[in-house]
Amino acid sequence: MNYKVINTGSDGNAIVLEDIILIDCGVSFKKLNECYKQLKIVLLTHIHQDHFNKKTISKLAIERPTLRFVCCKWLVEDLVKCGVNKKNIDVVEIGKKYNYGILKIIPIKLYHDVPNCGYRVFINNKKIIYMTDTKTLDGITAKNYDLYLVEGNYESKEELHSRAVNEIYESRVINTHLSKEYTSEWLMNNMGNNSKYMFMHEHKERNKNEIGTGKDR
Repeated sequence: MNYKVINTGSDGNAIVLEDIILIDCGVSFKKLNECYKQLKIVLLTHIHQDHFNKKTISKLAIERPTLRFVCCKWLVEDLVKCGVNKKNIDVVEIGKKYNYGILKIIPIKLYHDVPNCGYRVFINNKKIIYMTDTKTLDGITAKNYDLYLVEGNYESKEELHSRAVNEIYESRVINTHLSKEYTSEWLMNNMGNNSKYMFMHEHKERNKNEIGTGKDR
């Protein structure tokens, strides 16, 4: 399967699956310039700017007037304010499966400081799970998926404590984001022999060549 990480982290999040699915839209429109014309559906998670760039969404609504936007109820009003036609908004509920013909999705409840969700995506006989900006994955299983795009914001609580600017920052990160240590254990309990994974929303800077594009078949 093909996937492209346009960007991930506090400076913006946007992932493209199979050239037609955009998950999160927290980047400038310029960064979507090479892919926006092929998109068929946009899956949105929560209102934070690094996942929901209002200017970019407004531009998408203008340039792609029939593009479908998928979200839970907490984002509908904001989408309309961005100029998205209500007819192009599919409001989904946590845990329910939605069939779009070439793909199916199931929203997943996540736990952030604002209402948030992740997504299970089923396309071309592949299973993908996307989860970021959450303090826990308790109760969530995804056995033998093909691709795991799951948050690993910091190494561990001990590492975070050593570099935290202050206690308030440290507490907020722990209560709203996942550590690599936590996510790695969850991945070990769910991944199959041929599964692939990528940490999302990492705190540290990374070489672009490490995350840019993945083509796993």
